[in-house]
Amino acid sequence: MKKFYITCAIPYVNSVPHVGHALEFVQGDTIARYHKLLGQETLLLCGGDENALKNVQAAEKANIPVQQFIDKNNIKFFELTNALNCQFGVWQKGSDITHHFPSSQKLWELCEKNGDIYKKSYKGLYCVGCEMFYTHDELNENGECFEHLGKKLVNVSEENYFFNLKKYEQQIKNKILSGELQIIPEKRKNEVISFLNLGLEDISISRSNQRAKNWGVPVPHDDTQKMYVWFDALNIYQSGIGFGWNEAMYNKWWPADVHVIGKGITRFHVVYWPAFLLSAGLPLPKKIFVHEYFTVDGQKMSKTLGNVIDPVELIKKYGADPLRYYFLAKFSPFNDGNFSHDEFKKTYNADLANGLGNLISRVAKMCEGLTLTSYTPPKLADTPLIEFETSYQFDVTLKLIFEKIKASDVLVNNNQVWILTGNAKQKILQTLVDQIRVIGYSLQPFLPETADKILQQFSGSKISVEPSLFPRLI
Repeated sequence: MKKFYITCAIPYVNSVPHVGHALEFVQGDTIARYHKLLGQETLLLCGGDENALKNVQAAEKANIPVQQFIDKNNIKFFELTNALNCQFGVWQKGSDITHHFPSSQKLWELCEKNGDIYKKSYKGLYCVGCEMFYTHDELNENGECFEHLGKKLVNVSEENYFFNLKKYEQQIKNKILSGELQIIPEKRKNEVISFLNLGLEDISISRSNQRAKNWGVPVPHDDTQKMYVWFDALNIYQSGIGFGWNEAMYNKWWPADVHVIGKGITRFHVVYWPAFLLSAGLPLPKKIFVHEYFTVDGQKMSKTLGNVIDPVELIKKYGADPLRYYFLAKFSPFNDGNFSHDEFKKTYNADLANGLGNLISRVAKMCEGLTLTSYTPPKLADTPLIEFETSYQFDVTLKLIFEKIKASDVLVNNNQVWILTGNAKQKILQTLVDQIRVIGYSLQPFLPETADKILQQFSGSKISVEPSLFPRLI
């Protein structure tokens, strides 16, 4: 059986999750479910990025021990994945001293053995939000990084371990240009190539115990330093599947088929991570899928603005599938979008209640008393899903599925099926039921709960009448 290994970006657990995290979890889960539908043995991994300085600072502010603080938030992230009906097979914690620590230390030692790690004194501007150093040229006119506007960088001067990043500049470029390391979409690939063309500088990959607040993965054979968070956090993709502690498992799953990430962390995944792996003599991931962000009512999500949306509350109120649908159908993964409560409700009523839900109810009611053929799963080539695999454009595929829903509604209305009798009614309802079965099959990766209900309701020769899938919102 063919395997498929996919990961979502490892979120910082310095706070509770928001709708941005939910968006990526749903995207990753949808891709994973699609490959399960193909009959592939599939593993979806995520976890908690727990060794960042921002986690320590947040714990101190809350006056809670760091481990207790991150454990509490980690649970909230995992609860969100369950609420969204996302099937993560592994949730790897960055503070896991049994598996993650020795795994990350093994990666370090392999890079060190290859001569790519050295120690030197360094001065630089550090963004705690990004957990990285910047040059003045990479900042805006106010001396801020573009990901964390309004937050000044910190002047840091200390002795760290450095990684010979420049050594791998051409190799990474060649891997990208050849397609061996695929970046989706094309515009992100072009941005990375432009960045590489500027030339790489070696990067710091450790922090003093003092600055790290003695938190994080210890550097091998140096008890004065902790690993730079992006060195160990990226390795969660490997530590969660056995690297350094279960080689049989690791060899089964690695390399990753897809990393799903947000655009703000492209550099780490497409430059730093491949360089670490090349240095260690390990295979590279096959594909990096880079999605965009969204604002809330036209503004960037911010605690200060008070517009951070709790996705769990939305799920409690409306259900998981309506939120999944809104994320996947109404946001292009390759363009920034805007989350609006009003637009969410309009979408729910128009597409789910009046569209899909109404079609299912109408056809089921008209099938009462009839005996039809039983369900046979369609061929993938006969469904809109055939358009999905190459680019993972969720919105495009769902548009095709919902065109089938509209076409079925047109068939009902044009033929006035509700007044037909006998063979004419039997024939056209069989056609409609077959179309609904294709719709249900096609929706499985996107709206799994809804798809299951549809296929259960329409699988047998007798079609039952069930409560509305999506009651209208008032």
